[in-house]
Amino acid sequence: MTVQQKLAILADAAKYDASCASSGSKRAGNGKGIGHSDGTGICHSYTPDGRCVSLLKILLTNYCTYDCVFCVNRVSSDIPRARFTPAEVVNLTLDFYRRNYIEGLFLSSGIIQSPDYTMEQVIEIARSLREDHSFGGYIHLKAIPGASAALIERAGTFADRLSANIELPTQQDLVQLAPEKKVTVIEGTMNQITERKAEIDEDRRRHRSTPRFAPAGQSTQMVVGATGTSDRQILSTASHLYDSYKLRRIYFSSFSPFPLGDARLPQAAPPLVREHRLYQADWLMRYYGYNAAELTTDQEPNLSLQKDPKLTWAEAHPEFFPVDVNAASREAMLRVPGIGYRNVTRILRIRRYHRLSMDDLRKLNVRVKLAERYLIAVDHLPHKQQRLIGSPKPVQAEQLDLFAGVSAFSGQL
Repeated sequence: MTVQQKLAILADAAKYDASCASSGSKRAGNGKGIGHSDGTGICHSYTPDGRCVSLLKILLTNYCTYDCVFCVNRVSSDIPRARFTPAEVVNLTLDFYRRNYIEGLFLSSGIIQSPDYTMEQVIEIARSLREDHSFGGYIHLKAIPGASAALIERAGTFADRLSANIELPTQQDLVQLAPEKKVTVIEGTMNQITERKAEIDEDRRRHRSTPRFAPAGQSTQMVVGATGTSDRQILSTASHLYDSYKLRRIYFSSFSPFPLGDARLPQAAPPLVREHRLYQADWLMRYYGYNAAELTTDQEPNLSLQKDPKLTWAEAHPEFFPVDVNAASREAMLRVPGIGYRNVTRILRIRRYHRLSMDDLRKLNVRVKLAERYLIAVDHLPHKQQRLIGSPKPVQAEQLDLFAGVSAFSGQL
């Protein structure tokens, strides 16, 4: 099989892994080799100056000893198989980089022989690129759950980012569809990465010459829709992973049915908008201060497909609104539908000098038509607040009734 034929198979096989976009690592070239990474975000995305950048995204091999029901590369799957040698991956990466096709490498693999053997093969590619060819471009390696701590540590010295996929939201899901994988083993690998990175980062604060370890951190991926697990459980698992292992990002990947799939799998893919809602909820948890338990309820365990989770929460909590943009805290303004994270920062900065009106908010590109129901500005009150302030008589009547009740009660005493 030629390298081009292998590339066609193994690049296509890698498309199911979504956890490849990245940022957060700056690596300058040393003048002896090629490439650098600038930290602006890589893999089918756009840098601030408008350039489209990407990674060579491939598997070392799609052979796999595991029989995960939801995975097209499982051992029992009847698909064409291929395997690169480490030298072939190195040469492809360098050739594509020189042609300006890519700015880095995303490398994953099926499990061959054992987790340690597979991890050794993956590491050898990264080592050769860094040490033999002085490659300064971005490298994202898949950390194989169950590999030894020494190998995980070695991988982190060459990679900008590591990722160990959690695969499915719960252990019960893994038992059902991937019985050879265990949450404790996967999270054990995540913990090894977290602890080693914390140690190296602390050493670097004291000695800048200390070699870096996975400077762009770690990420993971969760398949959505392969089981009946609710969004409430998915978000709970995501929250646990963020809190426990300081992940940079969790990627949600909608289950994609494939020919001759197992009968335990759904016959149709979940609606793509569900994946979108999970990403929105994930963003709210990471940047807007929402707790996972706030975004769904026991009665409604799945996110609405018709409304984004921020608007859904606002409609369910009218007592929280309206929020005064000229006086409210950052945390309160982040809950207003139509006002984004960056605009909250701008509002806090501007209101130090003058009070904001609705025109000011429009100039900031706040989604005023959506936000106006939930906020107070210097020239704006929501309708229900205007009625309350403009109609004092019902309030006075209620007070009179209250005093009358007290008098009657006193008379009975």
